[in-house]
Amino acid sequence: MTLFLNFRVSPIGGAIATVPAIRQSNPDLSLSPFDPRKFQQLITGRDILFVVHGYNNNQTNGIRALSQLEPLLKLPASAVVIGILWPGDSYAGFISYPVEKPTASQVGRHLAAFCNRELRQAASFSFASHSLGARVVLETIRQLDRRTRSACLMAAAIERTCLEMEYSGSFDRTDRIYVLASERDLVLRLIFPFGNFFAHLLDPTGNPLSSALGFRGPPRAIGNMVEPWQIGWNFDYDHGDYLPPSEPDKTLLDTEPTWLKPADFITRAFNLERQTWPIAEER
Repeated sequence: MTLFLNFRVSPIGGAIATVPAIRQSNPDLSLSPFDPRKFQQLITGRDILFVVHGYNNNQTNGIRALSQLEPLLKLPASAVVIGILWPGDSYAGFISYPVEKPTASQVGRHLAAFCNRELRQAASFSFASHSLGARVVLETIRQLDRRTRSACLMAAAIERTCLEMEYSGSFDRTDRIYVLASERDLVLRLIFPFGNFFAHLLDPTGNPLSSALGFRGPPRAIGNMVEPWQIGWNFDYDHGDYLPPSEPDKTLLDTEPTWLKPADFITRAFNLERQTWPIAEER
């Protein structure tokens, strides 16, 4: 069972729920209501890790990927993992990206409002995200009433200057920032620049001509940012290699699953530990 806060009103695309439904996953990847009173008891005095999926994942994709990720995270007993489901997809597929950027920001504001109102008894908040989920995380942190313990941004589909420019306030309000990037990421290398430029026309934020944080990494190490972040060229990490498979035809029985090292990266970030991977290698 994995706990979720569901900001979706439809399994594919659709509007944003301003107040998330508290749900638990079932073996068949359906969702069941979770008692709000038990939820409050569960989070009281605990360290919360919110895990946010990325762009173009429907509800079932998000449930599958995050449910399979949770058991790979070796977290202390004080931790509670909560997946965030949000409508960053549509029936139109990838061409919807420009309108999903403001969707991510809006979900972040709603998540922050929920945390400020309903999760005051939690000991701390930490975040881990994939792709456009980074914008959900950074917008949430900006709106929270308290500091954030850690944020782990993997394959972040957001400008590489965001931590110094658009979301500098979020950066300043987070004890540790961890970034995981790969120049082998074809989505961020080829598609992100075009999608981000047109998204800027609808939602003018940051630098529309910047490459992605999850592709190049940040311009430099600053403040509470933890190195290293660039995955070596020889590891060949593409955009879909960070989380367990979200598609039903993919198997977890790979001889060397790519998502195990990112799962360990998230664990170490949550524990505020030094990262032992990636180690950048020459091409």
